[in-house]
Amino acid sequence: MTIDFVGFLGGVRVLEVGDELGEYCGKVLAGLGADVVRIEPPEGTATRSYGPFYHDEPHRDRSLHFWHYNLGKRSAVMDLDTPEGQADFHALAATADVIIDSRPRGYLSERNSGWETLATLNPRLIYARISPFGDTGPWADFEASDLIHLALGGVMMNCGYDPDPTGFYDTPPVAPQMWQSYHIAGEMTAMSILGALQYRLTSGHGQHLSTSIHEAVSKNTETDLPDWVYLRQTHNRLTCRHSMVTASAPSLSMTKDGRYLLPYRTYLMRSGNVWAGTVNLLEKHGYDVEGEPTNDSLTSPAEAAVSVIDDLVSKYLFERDLWREAQEFGLPWAPVRRPEENAHDEHWLMRGAFFDVYHPELDETFRYTGGKWLTEDMDWQRGPRPPLLGEHTEDILKEWSAVPVKHVRSFFSPRPTEVETLSPHGKPFALSGVRVIDLSWMLASAGAGRYLAAMGAEVIKVEHISRPDAMRFSRGACPPGGRAERDAATDPLPTPPIGTNPNRGGSFMEINSGKQSLSLNLKHPEGRTILEDLIRDADMIVEGFSPGTMTRMGLSYERLKELNPNIIYVQQSGFGETGTYGRARAYGPTAQAITGLSDMSGLPEPFPPAGIGYSYLDWFGAYNMAVAMLAALYRRDITGEGCHIDASQAETGIYLTGTAILDHTINGRRWSRYGNRSPHKPAAPHGAYRTRGNDRWIAIAAFTDQQWHDLIDVLELTDLADDIRFTALETRINHQDDLDKLIDTATQRHKPFDLMTKLQARGVPAGVCQTAEDRYETDPQLAHDHWLVELPQSEIGTWPVKEHPVRFSETPTHIGGRINRSGPSYGEDTDQILAQLLNLDQDTINNLHHNGAL
Repeated sequence: MTIDFVGFLGGVRVLEVGDELGEYCGKVLAGLGADVVRIEPPEGTATRSYGPFYHDEPHRDRSLHFWHYNLGKRSAVMDLDTPEGQADFHALAATADVIIDSRPRGYLSERNSGWETLATLNPRLIYARISPFGDTGPWADFEASDLIHLALGGVMMNCGYDPDPTGFYDTPPVAPQMWQSYHIAGEMTAMSILGALQYRLTSGHGQHLSTSIHEAVSKNTETDLPDWVYLRQTHNRLTCRHSMVTASAPSLSMTKDGRYLLPYRTYLMRSGNVWAGTVNLLEKHGYDVEGEPTNDSLTSPAEAAVSVIDDLVSKYLFERDLWREAQEFGLPWAPVRRPEENAHDEHWLMRGAFFDVYHPELDETFRYTGGKWLTEDMDWQRGPRPPLLGEHTEDILKEWSAVPVKHVRSFFSPRPTEVETLSPHGKPFALSGVRVIDLSWMLASAGAGRYLAAMGAEVIKVEHISRPDAMRFSRGACPPGGRAERDAATDPLPTPPIGTNPNRGGSFMEINSGKQSLSLNLKHPEGRTILEDLIRDADMIVEGFSPGTMTRMGLSYERLKELNPNIIYVQQSGFGETGTYGRARAYGPTAQAITGLSDMSGLPEPFPPAGIGYSYLDWFGAYNMAVAMLAALYRRDITGEGCHIDASQAETGIYLTGTAILDHTINGRRWSRYGNRSPHKPAAPHGAYRTRGNDRWIAIAAFTDQQWHDLIDVLELTDLADDIRFTALETRINHQDDLDKLIDTATQRHKPFDLMTKLQARGVPAGVCQTAEDRYETDPQLAHDHWLVELPQSEIGTWPVKEHPVRFSETPTHIGGRINRSGPSYGEDTDQILAQLLNLDQDTINNLHHNGAL
C-alpha cells in the first residue's frame, strides 16, 4: 500500500483523553502530521471553559486557550461512563498508534479502558500517561496546577526580582505565565513517544510511557542544581537575568518611552569580542570607554560601560531597534517584546513561525503560532482549525474502522547489524544502531543529544581545543577535592577557577552524558576528511553553530547529501538561518526577550518584566531539537528520505505564546502581566505567600468553594467564610488584593512544608517554592522516582545526573547511554572512534595527532 506521508508522522493515529496536562503533547504531534483525535465527554473537555474567549464571550467553541492547543486536531464525543461509549473507544484504540492519557489516576481503568485492557486489544499501542506526580510515591495523590508545579519544581525560586539593599526579598517568587509546566512535560512526552514509535518499527511492540510533570519541571532549571550538587551554593533571584550565587550586572535598559532592551551584559567580562563590539558601538554614538574589563567582576571599566549602555538606550525610542545596530557589532542584544509584537515580524513570517487559519463557521481568518522549525519541501501542519465539540465523531468511527496503514521500515542502515545492546535495566534501548555526529555547542543544541543517547543512540561529540564547547568552563565545576570534599562540606564551597581544565565542568558533564568525545580540528584538511568519512556512515549530523557556518566550512546540506544521500541534518541557532536576521547572535535570555517570554513573567506594571531566571529556551531548545531529530529519523526509516531542519530557540519560545497571539488578533488586547494570579482558569486565592523562615514561600491555589473552605479552616481564618467579599469565587477574584494580604499574614505563622502537608491532606493545591537544596536533599517524590542517576566520569569521579523524566516499560532510558558514563573528558574517545569506525591503525592516528588534525 502506498503511504501518503504527510509531514513527519503521516498516518499515525493518536487518541488524546484528558485536559490541559496533555494538550500540548497532542498539539506537537498534530503539528508533525499525526491524526490527533480529542475524545471528549458530552459536555466537552474542561479546557473549552478556559479563557480568554473570542470577543470575550464564554462559549465551549470560542475558547482561545482551546483553539491554540488544539489546532490541527479532531473531536469525537464519547461518554466513557456508558457501555456504548466504551465500545466506541475500544474500537478506536484497537487501530490507534498512540494514546495520550492525562485523566486522573484510574479514570480509564475504572471504565474498562486502562492500559492493560487496551494493550490486549492492540499490542502495538503506545500508551503515554501524563500525571501530576506519577502514579506511585508519597505525593501521587497531591493536588496540583501549573502554579504548584512551577513552585515545587524549582522554577519559581529562580524567577522574580532583586532583593532590597539589605538582601530581603520584598516581592515573591514569580511563576512564568501561561502553562509552562505542561509545556515542559508535554514536550518531553512527545519526544518519548517518537522514541517508542522508532522502537516499534524494529520490534513491532508497543509500550507504556509515564511522565511525572513534577519530575519533568524539576529537571528544567539550569545552573541552580549543579551549583548546589557540586559546590553547595544557593542562588538568588535577580530581575530579568539568571539567578546566581552572587549578583550580576543589571540586564534591562529602559528606552525613552519606558520599554526595555536586554543588552545581555553578562558577556561583557567573559568575551573579548563582546567587549570590543560594545566599545565600538558606544564610540559610534559618541561615548568614550577606556581600558579592559576585569574577568568575573564588575570593576571599572565594565561597570562604567553598564551605566553608559543605560544612558545610550534611554536616548532612543523602543521602535528605533537599537538592538539591530548592536547585533551588527556582534553583540547578543534583544528587545524585550510583548508576544504579539512578533506576529507581524517579516523574519518570523518568512520562516512560517506564524500562519493564518480560516474558521468557516465564523467566516474569519486568525493568526496562529505556526511551525517550530523550517524544513525544505515539508511544511509544519497548518490546520485544520480547532474542532467544534464532537464535529468529527461519525467520520472518525467510520475512518478508523478501516484497516490502518501499518508503517514499516524501508530504510536500513548500511552498518552491519550489531548485537542488541541492553541497558543497565536489562532491557533493549529504543534507538540501538542509531549514530549521531554531534557538532553541538552549549546547552541549547548539546542538550538534545543526551536524550538520544539515553535511548541508546551512539552520539559522537566532535570538538577541538582551539574552540571547545564553552560549557566545559561553566559554573557548577567540580571542587578540587572531588565528591569527598563536597560530601563533607557544611558550608558553600568556593567556585573553582573557570577556564583552567576542560574536564571539570559539572554542567557540561550532565548536558553531554552518554556521549563519546572526538577531538577533531575542522580547520585542518585531514580533520575535515575524517568528519566527512564519519558522515558517510551516520544517520544524522546536528550542530549549533552560528547561521551559515557549515556552508562556509564546505558542508552545506547539498554537500552532506553527496556524502550520504539519506542524511538527516538538524541545525539550531538563536533566530534560525533562513530569514532577515542573518547572523544575529543569541543566547537563551536573548531568545526569551524577543519572543515575549521574558515579558510574560513578572508582576503587573509598573513593575518591569521579571523574566525567567535561567536559560529556559536553552533547555527547551534542546527538547525541541531532540524532537526534530527523532521525528526526522522516524520519517527517514519509513520513506528512506533524509531532510534538513533549520530550528531556532526563538521559534521554540514563540510557539509557547499562542494564546496571547490569538487574544491580540481577535480581541485587540495587548499582553499584560498578571503575576501569580490565574485569570484564565479562575481561582482565588492563587499566588505565592510568605511562610516562616528566610525567603520561604508557598504556592496556593483554590479553584473550588470546597478548596476555599478547607484552606481557611487550615489557616484558622474561618471568619472569612461569612465575609461578603469572599463568599463566592467571583467575589474572591474581585477582591484579590485584600484576600492576598489576609492569606499572606496567616501563612507566615506556618513552616512551609508543614503547611503544604496540611493543605494537601484536605485536597487544597499547595506546594512549597522549592530550592535546589530542597529538591536534591529532601523531596520524597523525586527520591522515589530516582530522578538522579550516579554516573562515573573519567576525571572527576561519580556524580548524580538527571535521568530522562519519562519512564518506558519496554525500553527504559539510561542517561549514561550505552557507554554508562557521564559526559566525556575532552577527546577521550578519539583513538577508539577512529580505529573502530574508520579502521585507522595506531600509527596513522598518532600521525594525525602529531600534525594537528586531532
